[in-house]
Amino acid sequence: MTVAFGLDVSKATSAVAIVNDGVTVKQFKIDNNWFGFQNLLKEMKEYAKPQIVFEATGVYSRRVQRFLEDNHYAYTRLNPLAAKKQLDSLRPNKTDNNDALHLAQTQLVIKRRLEYYQKPVYHDLMDDSHFYEQLNEDVVREKNRLHRSLQLTFPEIESLLSRPDGEQYWNIVQRYPHPDLLEELSPDGLGKIIMETTPKNISLNRAIMVAKKLLHLAQASYPADRVEAPSVSQTRYHAKRVSELTRHKQQLIKAMTALAKSLPEFDILMSIPGFAETTTVLLIGELGDIRRFSSSNKLNAFIGIDLRHYESGEFVAADHISKRGDTFARKLLFRTISNIATVAHYHPNHINDFYQRRKKQSPQSGTKRIAIAAMGRLLRTIYHLVITNQMYIYGVKRQSF
Repeated sequence: MTVAFGLDVSKATSAVAIVNDGVTVKQFKIDNNWFGFQNLLKEMKEYAKPQIVFEATGVYSRRVQRFLEDNHYAYTRLNPLAAKKQLDSLRPNKTDNNDALHLAQTQLVIKRRLEYYQKPVYHDLMDDSHFYEQLNEDVVREKNRLHRSLQLTFPEIESLLSRPDGEQYWNIVQRYPHPDLLEELSPDGLGKIIMETTPKNISLNRAIMVAKKLLHLAQASYPADRVEAPSVSQTRYHAKRVSELTRHKQQLIKAMTALAKSLPEFDILMSIPGFAETTTVLLIGELGDIRRFSSSNKLNAFIGIDLRHYESGEFVAADHISKRGDTFARKLLFRTISNIATVAHYHPNHINDFYQRRKKQSPQSGTKRIAIAAMGRLLRTIYHLVITNQMYIYGVKRQSF
């Protein structure tokens, strides 16, 4: 006797269908809360090892997922695109009840693979990584807004330091977003203020040098808005927001590092030249437990760098990557290839060897295309090291990568 539970999960409720050897036993609806899950648990306990399948619906299906894991039930979480392809021919009338029923019916035929159980630490790192990405986007947005408002209040201040970035710069902008605020200040007095408000200790001489340059920029400035204009307070606000968001990012990386250090792959990834703590913890957060992939090709597909080939008749299109996977992970790996190439002079590695060799062999291919090929080589390396629990050593078992 094979029993399948199909769940169509929405925001507040889930449609449930129970199919026993192809016969529909029961269909009902539950609320996605403690009471609803207890009703579902009561039904599942009626059967030994029921097959449970539901379609991933973002944050809405996470409650169902936790409920099943807390009660030690194996389940199949179906990708929405895969579900659409598998169920389209069965959906003349699409309803939640029909979707749940079709999921249960097809589960008995297709025998879908069970979801790999990942420790809670991987889910925590994944959530933190996604939040880090949001903070990154917020920082970029606030920096753009700060730049715009400074063009109205004190555009010259952006040339004060080597680049308009960092805690010292943002603190100065918050205090002096308009050149009129610097009137009647002496270089020595302003230097002391800058030294006291700089997070990292700097010498008084250095602070006075910065103060002199700031005063010179203020004398040359002719801002678009008066010192009483709303844009001045807006500039202060954006500078403060950039500073706060950047500190939050740093605190988040520290928390993620503390979590990730308990995982064996942390030290493995850190052994690869070009990997720093930030790169390592973010990559673990995006990839999760790599052991759940049966091959490195599936890891490539998860990232979205698997090749797509198309031909029809005599026409053969150029191969291109699918880009269906994790966008942030692709960006992270792309930057990592650059880091690996940078440190290769002191820390040689076969990833950079491959990258440089391909650049010489195919200079017309373009740096981006070659970097993507190197990303595939890097993922194969990571997969091999994690599966075999080995540290990276240049030249050792290179043929296995």
